[in-house]
Amino acid sequence: MKIDGIDLKILQQLQEDGSLANVELARRVHLSPSSCLNRVRALEASGVINRYVAIASPTALGLDLNVFISISLKTQSKEALAEFEQRISEHDEVMECYLMTGDSDYLIRVAVSNIAALEKFILEQLTPIPGIEKIRSGFALKQVRYKTALPLPAIASKVSR
Repeated sequence: MKIDGIDLKILQQLQEDGSLANVELARRVHLSPSSCLNRVRALEASGVINRYVAIASPTALGLDLNVFISISLKTQSKEALAEFEQRISEHDEVMECYLMTGDSDYLIRVAVSNIAALEKFILEQLTPIPGIEKIRSGFALKQVRYKTALPLPAIASKVSR
């Protein structure tokens, strides 16, 4: 799918507020409601828009501890990586998981309520996963920036208008 400037405006608006009604979205991007809906459906069908979510406040839910954990595996075979990824995906505390280059194999971010919850997660959920060799964690003291919207102006020059 070729993304044009109007599609980028639609994406920008939806990244800021995914709950916008189509009529309001159409007004903001200067399209008729039917044209706007057709474009949104095309963006969804092509996979440009994956899904719509509500972003909850971790603090409001008592999840005050944001922890980054580096994990090294004993072996980096395809099977070992696949098993780790399957097992780590089963835990709700794990917010993000990345296969990394460098000193560790994976970097995960977990959201927990306190140190006791982190200890329980590490000892009861993480450590039993087969093949883990080393676990290192670091606590986020303060969230300086958090965003979910992708930088659309950066890609605007790469798409057709």
